[in-house]
Amino acid sequence: EKYKSFEVIFVDDGSTDGSWEKIKILDVNNPGKVKGIQFRKNIGKSAALMAGFQIASGDIIATMDADLQDEPEEIPSMIEKLNQGFDLVSGWKKDRKDPVEKKWASKVFNFVTAKLSGLELHDFNCGFKVYRREVVEKIHIYGELHRYIPFLAHHLGFRVGEMPVQHNP
Repeated sequence: EKYKSFEVIFVDDGSTDGSWEKIKILDVNNPGKVKGIQFRKNIGKSAALMAGFQIASGDIIATMDADLQDEPEEIPSMIEKLNQGFDLVSGWKKDRKDPVEKKWASKVFNFVTAKLSGLELHDFNCGFKVYRREVVEKIHIYGELHRYIPFLAHHLGFRVGEMPVQHNP
């Protein structure tokens, strides 16, 4: 209710499951609120994020994967956290619902990245994030750099925060 002005941008990164047809239907049924970008082949998460950032028109931008492991209903809480003095708020899958080997690899990655970067976050790689426009205008990601967005933003002088988010199987 509080956030009446919004848009949803779907980036179809070369899927073969009929996603693009569903995106087109959503666009027709929600004029001006839904935009879609389609890549003919999978070119990766960094490129997909950059494409979305380039056409996003809002002052606040939220990102999440389409697998619904994250809860879109948490975006207002993340925006509230952003408004507590942050430029980027990254989700933290505190109670992660993934196989044990993925949890372990994630813990090692986050520990090493936190120590090397000087930015103490629990979950650098969570795709569920909320940004101020200035952040997405300054960071340029490619390859696997999407995993380091909080560090890149921190390195550029932006204030980075984190908050626990629900994580679904």
